Amino acid sequence: MGGTDRAHGILAPGGEVTVGLVKHPRPDVRYPATVVADDGTRVTVRAPWAGAAVRDFGFVRFEHGDVFTEHFWRDRWYAVKEVRTVSGALKGWYCDVTRPVVVEAGTLAVTDLDLDLWLSADRGTVLRLDEDEFLESGLADRDPAAADQARRALDELERLARGGGFDALLALDNSQDGRG
Repeated sequence: MGGTDRAHGILAPGGEVTVGLVKHPRPDVRYPATVVADDGTRVTVRAPWAGAAVRDFGFVRFEHGDVFTEHFWRDRWYAVKEVRTVSGALKGWYCDVTRPVVVEAGTLAVTDLDLDLWLSADRGTVLRLDEDEFLESGLADRDPAAADQARRALDELERLARGGGFDALLALDNSQDGRG
């Protein structure tokens, strides 16, 4: 296990963590991942597709062998997941609107807020997803401030996707990703 810099709560590249997605009221999802980088604000991990079966959304299929490079922020209300085939071909980016990640005891705790965005590999398709699920979740009634943050996060993701801002958002500092 790669471990954590306990004094600063930074995860060491190469270390193993568990990603725990809270999907209330649906079942939570947990899967192992390898830390790529952690700069104290953003944690980047890599993991194979955690689903038991192929998931066909119509605009993309997640299948056995796909590799997800997942970016979680301690100060942003979303996560961005780069999706590649087993051979390395880019499928695109699946973005989850979430509460900021909490890193604790070898786990990345992420609360999914039901809003999602897809950006295709050719950057020609940007889709806002699951807005109906978000409305049905009742978050706006239970926690209006969080619902507002979620809507703003989805708007920010869409602006970045349509404006070419994903490269800058996801660029890794080579001194943090094990290559530098």
